[in-house]
Amino acid sequence: MSDYGTWRSSISDDDWALYAAAGYGSRTQFGQRPCLLVIDVTNGFLGPRGKPAAELAADYPTACGQAGWDAVPAIADLVAAFREIERPIIYTAGISDAPRAHAGRWMDKHPRTLEQREGAHDVVDELRPRADDFVLRKSKPSAFFGTPLLPLLIDLGVDTIVTTGCTTSGCVRAAVVDSFSYGFKNFIAEEAVFDRSHAAHVANLFDIDQKYGDVVDNRTLLASLQGITPADRDV
Repeated sequence: MSDYGTWRSSISDDDWALYAAAGYGSRTQFGQRPCLLVIDVTNGFLGPRGKPAAELAADYPTACGQAGWDAVPAIADLVAAFREIERPIIYTAGISDAPRAHAGRWMDKHPRTLEQREGAHDVVDELRPRADDFVLRKSKPSAFFGTPLLPLLIDLGVDTIVTTGCTTSGCVRAAVVDSFSYGFKNFIAEEAVFDRSHAAHVANLFDIDQKYGDVVDNRTLLASLQGITPADRDV
């Protein structure tokens, strides 16, 4: 199993004390109209099972490896819980058609971004979306950029976003910051987000938790969902 859930002990006592003294890190009250956001948990971002990202880089340039597969069961638990209470589940994934037109500045920072195998932008089978889920295609880090996510959330009456997926330092962070900026309550499932770099994962979880949302474990999130009933979905 991944040790990502122990990220808090990787942050120095001095850093915890500094942020606490400055007043950061207050907790957020969970809302009554949550949605689940599953960011880029695709074949390309995971790669084949059982291998770390370093071993996959030659053939799968965006893969996070085993860290991603370790997060899949936690994501699946949240998917099942949201389906039980009939709250919306929104998936994001890359764009497979006309990829060059969408690459933009990725060609400067990650020229291999277009080296994707067939099916790389498909959500992994273990988390396959249902017909009543939403799947948004995006070409930039934030799930809000160039997608109908914001009007969809407004239309659904969402007040709280539970974020899962990858990468913690990239698309997860970008979506959480935009969500915070638009006024949504943010909860990040610590066992259900992942990155190809443990250092980047830890640093960004700490920063997100102190400024933009609450990083909490699945048990806490599942308990919060117990107070939500299917009737609450109606605006």
